[in-house]
Amino acid sequence: MVVMMTTSVGKPGALATVAKTSAVARAHLLRRGAATVAREATPRARRRTGSIAALGARGVSATSGPRHVARASSEPVDVTPPAAKGPTKETLITAGFITLWYAVNVAFNLTNKSLFKHFPYPWTVSTVHVLVGTIYCALAYAVGAKKASFGRPITKKEFGMIFAPASMHALGHIAANLSFAAVAISLTHTVKTLEPVFSASLQWLIMGQATPVPVLLSLVPIIGGVAMAVCGDLTFNLMGFAGAMISNLTFGLRAVLSKKTMGALTDLSSTSLYAYTTLISLLVCAPLALIVEGPTLKAGAEAAIESIGATQFCLYLVAVGMFYHLYNQFAFNTLQRVNPVSHGVANVVKRIIIIGSSVLFFGNILTRQTILGTCIALAGTALYTELQNRSKAKSK
Repeated sequence: MVVMMTTSVGKPGALATVAKTSAVARAHLLRRGAATVAREATPRARRRTGSIAALGARGVSATSGPRHVARASSEPVDVTPPAAKGPTKETLITAGFITLWYAVNVAFNLTNKSLFKHFPYPWTVSTVHVLVGTIYCALAYAVGAKKASFGRPITKKEFGMIFAPASMHALGHIAANLSFAAVAISLTHTVKTLEPVFSASLQWLIMGQATPVPVLLSLVPIIGGVAMAVCGDLTFNLMGFAGAMISNLTFGLRAVLSKKTMGALTDLSSTSLYAYTTLISLLVCAPLALIVEGPTLKAGAEAAIESIGATQFCLYLVAVGMFYHLYNQFAFNTLQRVNPVSHGVANVVKRIIIIGSSVLFFGNILTRQTILGTCIALAGTALYTELQNRSKAKSK
């Protein structure tokens, strides 16, 4: 057509020839578009053909440029606004982990204390806890549920990185069980509400992360409330107090070191990290239990079986081991989502819930001073949480 136009310049009727040729091209294009509409039934094809037909009706030639525009404009446009990814979803997930952590922890404490009444062997019971957890992780891994257990094999270097917090976990676990076996659950958990103080101090010493002064001052009511509650407790003894304090120190180290390890092993989930922590804890606890309680272990087991029966005794051991593993797994899931000090404060609230449930379950008597001290510690926890949130908001 371009050739025809070029050769026709200056001749009579050239314009008429061009107009006629253009009209024929448009008619041909319109017929081709209608045929395509009839042949292709998809909405996308109808939109594409309609665009071409419209261009032909306006006199646009069917060159590659216009076809390209028509093809691009025929693509469907997603006008749906993107889903909001605000803090609400993350907050709900974290709250879910904390709720599961609390519920399973209450079940563990009540079952564990009931077992100690018939089998007062805290070193051995500590080993049983991590033994059951290790078996659970191994079985889950064997059936293909790798995300619910070890996740993946680790290198020697990674094993060394996990070994330090896992060792603190094992020693803190033994110390806590020594306290549980010696005194009432309420006293042990009242002393262990001091864990945020240890976590804040260790976080500054090891990781170099300083807590703002107003937030640190909010820990004072927690310390004062714990001191008041302990002094008024009727079951206080040195063994129970010392075990709880050692557990505070070692668990504080575990929290800080675990957070550091999580930062280095980014491709290892908190669930997998705790699975390896459980395995390493078994390697630490088992030899210590054999050394300390091995000579009298057989006699203690026979006495427990005579008291509650072999079936009940075995059920106690398996149940307390599963409760222990699951509540710690949820605790590690929570730790991965919050900082160590907030994790320590969540521990404070958890212990208040456990104290209340143990008092109701075992019928323990709390003095007025103990109740008042617990309330002050709870108020300090609420104050700390509020100041921590304000501090985070200012830093953003």
